Amino acid sequence: MSVLAQLLTAVADGSVEIVDLTAPLSERTPILQLPEPFANTVPFRLKEISRYDDRGPAWYWNDIETGEHVGTHFDAPVHWATGRDGEDVAQVPPRRLVAPAVVLDASEHVAGDPDFLLEVDHVRDWEKANGPLPDGGWLLYRTGWDARSADQDAFLNADENGPHTPGISAECARWLAEETPVIGLGTETVGTDAGAAHGFEPPFPCHSYFLGAGKYGLTQLQNLDRLPARGAVLLASPLPIVGGSGSPARVLALIER
Repeated sequence: MSVLAQLLTAVADGSVEIVDLTAPLSERTPILQLPEPFANTVPFRLKEISRYDDRGPAWYWNDIETGEHVGTHFDAPVHWATGRDGEDVAQVPPRRLVAPAVVLDASEHVAGDPDFLLEVDHVRDWEKANGPLPDGGWLLYRTGWDARSADQDAFLNADENGPHTPGISAECARWLAEETPVIGLGTETVGTDAGAAHGFEPPFPCHSYFLGAGKYGLTQLQNLDRLPARGAVLLASPLPIVGGSGSPARVLALIER
C-alpha cells in the first residue's frame, strides 16, 4: 500500500484524527484594535448577492469584506518592515504549509497572569521534557486564550494601559527566530505578540524577528489542548493572494490516535 493510501485508510478508520485549529469566521470575530493615529483593518462581513430569488433563482452566494489579518490567519514575511523584501503570502512554498508541529503549554502560567511572557528557559525546560524543537516545523504556543474568542472585549482584554494578553519576551522571540530550526510560531491570541509588545525593544518582537528571518506566524488558533506536545502534522492553507501580507487561513492538525 502506498504512503498516501495508508494515510487515507488511517483517516477513515480514525487512527489518524484531523483536528480543526481554526476559529469560525464571522462578523463577531475579534479583531486587532490599534490606537490612533494608526489605521485599522475592517471586520469580516458578508454581503449577499442572491439567495434563491430574482437576483439568482437557483443559487446563494455572497461578496466578502475582510482584512488579511482577521480571525485565524497567516502572517507572511512581507507583513513586517523587517521582512519587506521577503515572501508575500502567494510566494510561500507549498511544502512549508505542511510541517511538523509541537505544542508548548503555558496555560497554567497565563491563568494567574494574563501578561505572562514565555522566556528562553521555559522553552529549554520544554525541550528537556519533550525533545528538540522540530526542524522545519511549527512551535504552537498554548495559553488557553482561545476560551475568550467569542467575546471581543475579553479577547483583547484592554484597559487604560492597553491590552493585557500573553506572549513571548523580546529575547525569547529573537532566539526562537534566529537560533532554532522552527519555521513559524502559532498562537491563540489576536496576534503573535503579547498585548504589551508595543513597549518592548524592539516593538512587536515576534513580528520583527520571525518575519525578518523569513519565517511565519499563525494566530487565533483554537483546540491546541487536543494536540500532543509533539507528533502532530500541521496543514496551514492561506489564500495565495498576490502581493498579500497575509490571509485568513484554515489550519488543520493530523494526530495519531
